Amino acid sequence: SWRLAVPYTGMILTAREPAELRDEIIQYGVSQIDGGTKIELGGYSKTLNSEQNLNKGQFKVNDERSLNEIVNELLDKEMIPSFCTACYRLGRTGEHFMEFSVPGFIKKCCTPNATLTLAEYLIDYADETTAEKGLIQKTVDETENKKLKKSLKERIERVKAGERDLIY
Repeated sequence: SWRLAVPYTGMILTAREPAELRDEIIQYGVSQIDGGTKIELGGYSKTLNSEQNLNKGQFKVNDERSLNEIVNELLDKEMIPSFCTACYRLGRTGEHFMEFSVPGFIKKCCTPNATLTLAEYLIDYADETTAEKGLIQKTVDETENKKLKKSLKERIERVKAGERDLIY
């Protein structure tokens, strides 16, 4: 009901919630989630699968899946995980963001940016199983605007060649 009442408000779903609840809620328009969360001081300097030390953390993480596991599951659901920060970096925030989002212009930025950041993740960090699921080609194929499709294809090739941080 929140998504219907306030359609442009960001909804953040944290790893405080159990995996089962997160998997259920994400389909209702959640705009941001976390994965592979470590909340202890120095938590990211330890091994990937170390147990949570509640004496050093702020709260208990109830979804302990790795980022790769979460990305893999989102791809299985044909959702495009996005690591994009373009709007923030380009000043498309607050009222300025609303100017883009309400009439739907932001879609011309969001899907291509999500695709590019997913391509970077799949190349740089994903395991082989996750990388194969990519959805990159499907997203390009479904891009209706021919000029945008051509530009997106070119930028994906640049990402494959090692270039990073390409944004719309």
